[in-house]
Amino acid sequence: MIPRYSRDEMSAIFSESAKFARWLEVEVLAVEARVRRGEVPVDDLTEIKQRAAFDPDRIAVIEAIRHHDVVAFVENVRENAGPAGRHIHYGMTSSDVVDTATAVALRDAGDLLVEGVGRLTQAVKTRALEHASTLMAGRTHGVHAEPTTFGLKLAGWSFELARARDRLRAGRDGVATGKLSGAVGTYSQLAPDVERYVCDRLGLDVESAATQVVARDRHANFLSAIAITGASLERFAQEIRHLQRTEVREVQEPFAPGQKGSSAMPHKRNPVVCERICGLARLLRGFQATGLENVALWHERDISHSSVERITLGDACILLDYMLDRMRWVVEGMAVYPERMRHNLEGSLGLVHSQSVLTALLDSGALQREAAYELVQRSAAVAWDEGRPFAEVLKSDPEVLVALNPDEIEACFDASRYVRNADVIFERLKEL
Repeated sequence: MIPRYSRDEMSAIFSESAKFARWLEVEVLAVEARVRRGEVPVDDLTEIKQRAAFDPDRIAVIEAIRHHDVVAFVENVRENAGPAGRHIHYGMTSSDVVDTATAVALRDAGDLLVEGVGRLTQAVKTRALEHASTLMAGRTHGVHAEPTTFGLKLAGWSFELARARDRLRAGRDGVATGKLSGAVGTYSQLAPDVERYVCDRLGLDVESAATQVVARDRHANFLSAIAITGASLERFAQEIRHLQRTEVREVQEPFAPGQKGSSAMPHKRNPVVCERICGLARLLRGFQATGLENVALWHERDISHSSVERITLGDACILLDYMLDRMRWVVEGMAVYPERMRHNLEGSLGLVHSQSVLTALLDSGALQREAAYELVQRSAAVAWDEGRPFAEVLKSDPEVLVALNPDEIEACFDASRYVRNADVIFERLKEL
């Protein structure tokens, strides 16, 4: 991933040197396991540990001739290891090394992602509790529906993030799986306890029945968890973008001192970080799609997945890590304008209270539901078309006054009634 959308700790996991270091660790642990079995002299293991090393530049030179990166790596390590290097890669196929080392990388990356979601969840939860009573218009289809609070909106985000964390944990556990079972997974050259020893030392599970590779449904599931998390971040960012529109102006993402929103228009404060998150979420969905494509390989394995995964696995983790950090920055620093929310809520002339009027008419017993609905809808249309307060229209309608007196009509327009049971949601949130 390009540095613009990368953070150092996550990027370091997927660096070339870190990859080769993991490969070497797998190779050395396999020799250790064979020493324990009495198949390799202890002195040879000591020599390997002292001398085995890799040089990325030398690997590149060898690969240009061999056209195989694992072969180039093994040759370079053996050059440095001396005679004991004959034990390196003994009985192993390339995927034994690559898949097992990749499992370590994805496990560590998954841990960082789970931590990142946790930090974002806490930030959203804090702002949700802060704005538990901040009334605003709820919107469905982009149109005013009924009053809600900004805190309730954020509470929903918090619970969605908690589900994302669970999915990422499960996905991380699934990919933390290695294999050293050989060319077609039959343990033809190495005993199963070599695989068990290596995976135990690395903190990995063992693939129950591998082919030449660890089954790619595991990686597809992890990428799906990443893509779904990205989709949630896009939902949150898109909401902030809508609420920051000039006509709405209820929320604004942070705007740093010295920042410029436009090269041409000095007044502009654009939601550029939220827009960036929305754009990057599209990439994550693309990575998910390729992960699903990689599940079906020919027979015990082909190499069609390899080129894809060199890009997708690392980039997906790096991107989501970056997006989680940026979303947390937005949430922690976003400006919230309660007065503007109240102004917009009142801007629909009280029409958001139409259901309360409907239920009051039904409670009066004077009208059946169909007749009550038609009566409220008719009054709402008059209010909207003529720009008159909805309560005023209702109070001037003789048919309404048959069922409700003016005080009863006015009581329907108390916005607090819509969130009187919201405490139950915030109690759940406090336990999150």
